[in-house]
Amino acid sequence: MAKLLLLGTAYAIPDAEHENTHMAILGKDGVVLIDCVSSPKIRLARAGIALDDIGDLIVTHFHPDHVSGVPLLLMNMWLMGRRRPLRIYGLHPCVERLEDMMGFYHWERWPNFFPVAFHRLPEQEGIVVLEKEEYRILASPVRHLVPTIGLRIEQVGGSRVIAYSCDTEPTPAVLRLAAGADILLHESSGGGVGHSSPDQAGQIAQQAEVARLLLIHYPTIDMDDDVWLRQARSTFHGQVELARDFQEFEI
Repeated sequence: MAKLLLLGTAYAIPDAEHENTHMAILGKDGVVLIDCVSSPKIRLARAGIALDDIGDLIVTHFHPDHVSGVPLLLMNMWLMGRRRPLRIYGLHPCVERLEDMMGFYHWERWPNFFPVAFHRLPEQEGIVVLEKEEYRILASPVRHLVPTIGLRIEQVGGSRVIAYSCDTEPTPAVLRLAAGADILLHESSGGGVGHSSPDQAGQIAQQAEVARLLLIHYPTIDMDDDVWLRQARSTFHGQVELARDFQEFEI
């Protein structure tokens, strides 16, 4: 059975216990990485994921705490002798900036570099990003400071669903993305432009009728866990918890 593994749960400022928010899906046909931060090989090795097992990378948006590790991921794969292609998915503005970023490193001069295929997703709700043997991934634009997608992971041949809001203000798009999900991973970095507070995350979870809410992309500085949980529970009547690094969920 495929599983979702949280590689990081923090907002833009990580600490020793919380890396920036990113995750991986592990299944029969390889690994899908969702965002890529820091020096990824170290985190991936701790999770038991080999670089060559990663066949697909989904980039949710072009902010440093979500894509800063992409150049090192590509360079490490190349230096370790990768030959098979890597597929990268994202909205056009994000993919375009990724290509620009790699251009600053003159990656076209890296000899014997493996193929990288960029797939630009349209800014439409419910777009199928990937279809695997055990699950499929859909994307919808959400409401952040730059073009951003949230994700819905659906079990093939079953009813299990995990939704991820990504960085966003409360928006009907996330309601539809999360509708009836077993688990909603909703950002909770605090209310304001482009982001959501715990009680707003709870409202979305309640309206979407999800079974379980996990607060993710939360502050690591001066945050009281109990206060964050109480705020979410004030608006959501189901199970609420803080997401933790290296936590796993079956798909």
